[in-house]
Amino acid sequence: QVQLVESGGGEVASGGPRKLSCAVFGIRFCSFTSGWFRQAPGKQLEQVATISVRGEPSTVDSLKGRFTISRDTGKNTVSLQMNALKPEDTAVYYCNANHINTNSEYWGQGTQVTVSA
Repeated sequence: QVQLVESGGGEVASGGPRKLSCAVFGIRFCSFTSGWFRQAPGKQLEQVATISVRGEPSTVDSLKGRFTISRDTGKNTVSLQMNALKPEDTAVYYCNANHINTNSEYWGQGTQVTVSA
């Protein structure tokens, strides 16, 4: 059974760092791309960063330099390091896994990050 479990959310002061983690169960990274998405209040879901089956990270242009995705194949986790956080980064952050051949997609339950001014 596939399960993605996020952790690490909470309240953080503006300018501070935060690291989110996603524990992944039931999938193999060699067959799935994984990534982080977020949804701010009143806004649509948006992609934050992804990591390919080969472990190549990619962050959306607007967040490059502040957000970095990584994975640990031994621990089966995907992480998102967020630095220099801004109030506009406040959102629910979701972990995602997508099968490269079937496009089967899985989501975590989300973790709230609130950046206070």
